[in-house]
Amino acid sequence: SRRYYLLGRDRLLDQLAPPPGGSILEIGCGTGRNLIGAARRYPDARLFGVDISQEMLKTALITMCRRKIDQRVRVACADATSFDPLPSLGQRQFDRVYFSYTLSMVPEWQAALRHAFSLLSEDGELHIVDFGQCEALPRRFRSMLFRWLDLFHVSPRADLRNELARLAKASGASIHFEAPYRGYAWLATIKRQAAPQSAAP
Repeated sequence: SRRYYLLGRDRLLDQLAPPPGGSILEIGCGTGRNLIGAARRYPDARLFGVDISQEMLKTALITMCRRKIDQRVRVACADATSFDPLPSLGQRQFDRVYFSYTLSMVPEWQAALRHAFSLLSEDGELHIVDFGQCEALPRRFRSMLFRWLDLFHVSPRADLRNELARLAKASGASIHFEAPYRGYAWLATIKRQAAPQSAAP
């Protein structure tokens, strides 16, 4: 039933648009649904995923094997806040990194956000889709939704936009922020800016 209420995931995948032969990392890849979608959209991209649940990753590998994309995807069991991708994934930086409805389940979500940003290559982009604050929806709907999400230890991050602004200000990055579906979902992109090249002598 997740496809009916995790709105905006396909929109995020469409917006990734990595460079030719670029690398894409999903943090909190779960059973691999988004990685499969990314593989279909970007056939020349190199795909990676991490998740803290070994059981989820087992399911992801089985599914990707059935879809015949297991040779294109490398996954590892890791903590979103602190993992080193070089030993586990064979790569230190990525052209695109994304969270899809996972920051709302990570207790130390600010640390996970900062760590993900640190993994971006020059001109890399960090993409996020998650539950918003239902700004333009009835207050009763918002209250019912948040109570239901709490049963599954899911906490929409009301301070996400401010946290992204702080990260961008500290690093000179740019931000694009959307609140589609009347604020039910929030989509954000934070882009690392390439360092200016020094003028030739």
